[in-house]
Amino acid sequence: MTESKINPFKHEYFLGYINQVLPQYVKVHFPSSILLNGFTHFGKEFKGGLVGSFVVIEGDKFGFLGRITELQLPESERLSLNEKAFQTSDFHPTGKVEILLSFDLYNPFDVKKGLTAYPNIGAKVFVSSGELVQQYMSKFGVKNGETPNTIAIGSLVSSPETRVKINLQSIFGRHCAVVGTTGGGKSYTVSKLIESLIATGNKAILIDATGEYSNYANQPYCTSKILGDDCFFHYRNLSVSDLFVLLKPSGQVQQPILLEAIQTLKIVEIATKNNKLPTAVKDGVYIKIKKEKKPYIDLYNAYANEIEKEYAEFNIQNLAQQLRRECVYDSDKFGEVLTHWGDIDKRKWDNSTSLFLRTETLIQSTHFKSIFGFDKTGNEETELVKILDTFFNCPDKKILRIGFDNVGFDFQAREILANAIGKYMLNKARKGNFNPSNNVKNKPVVLLIDEAHQFLNKKVKDEYFESVNLDAFDSIAKECRKYGLFLCIATQMPRDIPNGTLSQMGTFIVHRLINYNDKEAVSNACSTANKNTLDFLPILGEGEAILTGVDFPMPIIMKFDEPNIKPDSSTPKLF
Repeated sequence: MTESKINPFKHEYFLGYINQVLPQYVKVHFPSSILLNGFTHFGKEFKGGLVGSFVVIEGDKFGFLGRITELQLPESERLSLNEKAFQTSDFHPTGKVEILLSFDLYNPFDVKKGLTAYPNIGAKVFVSSGELVQQYMSKFGVKNGETPNTIAIGSLVSSPETRVKINLQSIFGRHCAVVGTTGGGKSYTVSKLIESLIATGNKAILIDATGEYSNYANQPYCTSKILGDDCFFHYRNLSVSDLFVLLKPSGQVQQPILLEAIQTLKIVEIATKNNKLPTAVKDGVYIKIKKEKKPYIDLYNAYANEIEKEYAEFNIQNLAQQLRRECVYDSDKFGEVLTHWGDIDKRKWDNSTSLFLRTETLIQSTHFKSIFGFDKTGNEETELVKILDTFFNCPDKKILRIGFDNVGFDFQAREILANAIGKYMLNKARKGNFNPSNNVKNKPVVLLIDEAHQFLNKKVKDEYFESVNLDAFDSIAKECRKYGLFLCIATQMPRDIPNGTLSQMGTFIVHRLINYNDKEAVSNACSTANKNTLDFLPILGEGEAILTGVDFPMPIIMKFDEPNIKPDSSTPKLF
């Protein structure tokens, strides 16, 4: 049936009359409880007046789409209830209807954003057809003149035969958050969204925190890599601030020494490339004790731009030794000779001993070598940045899964590594690499982060409890939508996501939530889902969710289809 043939105000669909109007909802009087019964009309099934059912209200200039949220009997009828009354009497219920959106009375598919008017007392209420609701949903997020490009992702809870067909731009165009407690179907929803992206020719990168999505590895359109197993993120692609977070130097003495050692090793690297190596350099380490400063200063002045770049472009194998060489006095002979460094500064040395040990432990660790490639050049094909660039340029590959299965929690490496990947994606986006308007070959990318509470809102503390924020994903959420990099986070604890990041989520897919703080976090960040809709959260079944957002004039209570590729989220059984 085409749009022009849909008449939402047919007499056969009549339910009742409006008898009270309030800002968030209206109350309805049903002349007979028989009108609430379900029925079939021209082969289409109508659920009638059940809680959760959609209704349309006929106004003077506008029509309104609403959802029944409450039903009750008048006090006089409720007091006279008995078994005989149910069999012989006709009741006259009242109900509460949440108004979801308004539309042009003569063009029902011209949806008005926000409620500019309300129905009058006495306005007629009709049960809504599933087809009408489906037509509305397919137009969400579609601008005037655009052709809807929709894909089916599930069905309405109140009307299982009504398919939910959504324009993916309305879900991902303003970033997306998938939230819900364990067992609510969050992982299946993420997998269904990935399948929808692939089916529509889009690209996605999945940070898989637990290996739950390993089944994608067998698909020809997927590149699947596991950090520390068949790929690594080379330390030279970390920023100096990432190294600081990884090594946790204290701010009093260790931070200046670490910064000086990194700068010195960068100078050694550049001097080696340009055949200007000072005589003070031995085996890749700059020996400073009682040495002249001028060669060092000249090299810094000549190559300051390269030295001050944020990336860790030096030989990290020499870092522990270089840290020790930095523990010297700034001048010789008790400050009389400023042109030379002095002797060993025992105070600096003693205060930096823990930094020496942390650095050696990290660099010599077999586990961290396999993750950060401390003993590799970074030109290998298994280096993650190379894998990312290859993926962006390969039209046949639609999803890159990055598994964190083998990444341990020591040194808070998981958080730092995810943040470094996010920072790399952020820099690529800022350069316009995902914006088709810059180059027709560019493709927008959706970055999905499973178990996002492990990576977002993280602070790393040093041994003196000074903290540093890991905020790459927060920056992506705030600025990258215009660059073609879209963020989709999945978490069971939305309260642990930074408020700044959560407030940038334009779309929410909310599965069952029970914890009060979690519900409040979603309620505060999601203005379109009012209290009446959020009341459904604790009773949602498996796979059921509330879909709401900036491009959704009304919240949708739906059940997601099971994905073809199911994540491995089963719980081991007790014997």
